[in-house]
Amino acid sequence: MGIRLPSILLNAKQILKTQALSTRNQSGVPKGHIAVYVGEIQRKRFVVPISYLKHPSFVDLLNRSEEEFGFRHPMGGLTIPCREDAFINLTARLHRS
Repeated sequence: MGIRLPSILLNAKQILKTQALSTRNQSGVPKGHIAVYVGEIQRKRFVVPISYLKHPSFVDLLNRSEEEFGFRHPMGGLTIPCREDAFINLTARLHRS
């Protein structure tokens, strides 16, 4: 039994293709990373490695994002509806692993 990837992750290539390469470079997103917006009310931008997208804990956040926003993200990029401190704790754990 494998991890069910959210359809938002399966369509990540499509989402990324819609962003112009020059826009990504100007916005400070290095190759192999993705910008996400995190927060329940006020959103803060984080840049994380694409490899995090496959981690089960991150997949849970992506599933929540898909349930709340579908494919229409209010910030124009991937928006994750969780507390900023919880996101920071999760990415710190992923970075150490």
